[in-house]
This record gives sequence, structure tokens and C-alpha cells, in this order.
Amino acid sequence: MGRRPRGRPGSGILLLDKPTSMRSNTALQRVKRLYQARKAGHTGSLDSLASGLLPICLGEATKLSGFLLAADKRYRSRFRLGVTTATGDADGEVTGERPIPALDDATVGAALARFTGELEQVPPMYSALKHQGRRLYELAYEGVEVRREPRRVRVHEFTLLDRGPDWLEVEIHCSKGTYVRTLAEDLGQVLGCGAHVAVLRRLAVGPFGAAGMITLDDLEARADDGLEALDALLLPLDAALEDVPGVCLERNSAHYLRQGQPVLVPRAPTAGLVRLYGEDHRFLGVGEVLDDGRVAPRRLLASG
Repeated sequence: MGRRPRGRPGSGILLLDKPTSMRSNTALQRVKRLYQARKAGHTGSLDSLASGLLPICLGEATKLSGFLLAADKRYRSRFRLGVTTATGDADGEVTGERPIPALDDATVGAALARFTGELEQVPPMYSALKHQGRRLYELAYEGVEVRREPRRVRVHEFTLLDRGPDWLEVEIHCSKGTYVRTLAEDLGQVLGCGAHVAVLRRLAVGPFGAAGMITLDDLEARADDGLEALDALLLPLDAALEDVPGVCLERNSAHYLRQGQPVLVPRAPTAGLVRLYGEDHRFLGVGEVLDDGRVAPRRLLASG
């Protein structure tokens, strides 16, 4: 007989407010332990220095984490001007200091505009990307630097909120894969003084915003009231796809789709992804509309 899976099989999405000075995986493991979850995953790492929204997927929700990984993000950050660091943020060793020129709102606004729209970014060495099976930050800490290919990203909004003699407070709405540290460093170059990220907080991931976030401390306090109290904090699985249109399948169509076969669905969208529901409005997973109008399974949830 095979080994029985450990942990509870419950599913849902928790909107965790990750604290600073904690790795995303450490936060994930604490949530998994509190929920006694069989499976758990997060939807894109936050740097140790960063705080804010880290959606945690439990159980079957882990099958949908990829859609949140691909979603747009929103951040608020404070850039420190005049100082550059090895990592591009306040956790790194200072590598240079330069005087800060006289700046006004127009100058800063024009510089921000240069980094709005479609950009090419070179991922930083201090990142979780892999090179030949190893994380780049592991190589960086060993003093090894490797060539990184530029990646195309999109910055939808790059807004100045406030500023002081040696800092800028900004809000950034961007595509997946955008490095705020790289934006800070590149902006510092344009302003002629260098810069790094001093504070970073994630405000939104895809359809999820700051409303409903819970801190680890509050989560652990809630755990004293039992697992039902923790489960009450979980969002349903289809909340991850709030912006995706939904279609309802008849019983036969649902059966064939579960066998991996594309099916015709009346009044389905003409293209793109769709949320799939059975006759009882039970969420079945994600489908994709094919060129011929049929709906094919893309990511289905376990039945039961």
C-alpha cells in the first residue's frame, strides 16, 4: 500500500500580509503548518525586505497559482537617492554615493515617464531566477556574475506620490517579471545620482488588493479558535480568476471535458480563457476557447 498523504485536503486562497525580514517560503511554511495543509504554494516571491500581499494557495488552489504568477502587480516603494547598493535595495552593501542634484516635480515626472510602457529589463543577479540549476542570488553571494538576457516587461503606471531631499515615494503598476529594484537603479542613473529601494510593499496581485489581507500574527491568534476559524478566512478557488468570464456546462459536456475532450458550449466567449462550472455551479477549473469555438480543458480541479 502507498503512503497516506499527510495533512488536510482543504482548498482555498489566503491573502497573507507578509512581514518584512522574512522570506516568502518561510511565510508559506508557517501558513501551511497552521492550516495543517496537505499542499500549499505562493504566487510569486516577495523579497525579504518587502512586505505586503502574498496570496497563499492551499490544496486544489495550487493548480491555479500559475495564473496569479502571470498577473499584474501593484507596489508602493520608497527609493533612496544618492546611494547605490550591491543588491539594489537596502539589504545590500553600499557600492557608491553621489551628490543629489536639485530636482523638481517636472524633472522627476519626466524621468518616471521614461520607464512607463514596454521596457527591457536585465534581471538583477540578486534574484531567484535560475542559471544551470542554481539561483542567481546564490551565485551572487559567491561573487559570481553570469550573463542575463533582457526581459520584456510593461510598466502601466509609475506615479510620484511624495518626495524629500534624498527620497522618492512612488506607486508602480506593472506586469509580471518586473523588478522594482531595477526600476530604482535605472531611475537613479537617469537622475544622475544613483538610487536603491529602501522600502517596498506589494498592494495588489491580479484581482486581489489590500482588502482582506491578514498578518501572520493575526493568523496565529485566529488559530487558537480552531481550524474552522482559519478556514473562514479562505477565499474560494475561482476568486483567482475574477476577471475571466465564466461558462456553465451541461452534464454531458462536463463529463467529456473531464476526459480531456473539447466541447461546444452555447454562448461561450469567442476566444481566451474561461472559468468552467458544472450544472450545480460547482467550479471545475479553467478552459480555453479554441479557434473552432469549442472549449478545451486547460487546468481542471479534482472531482469529489
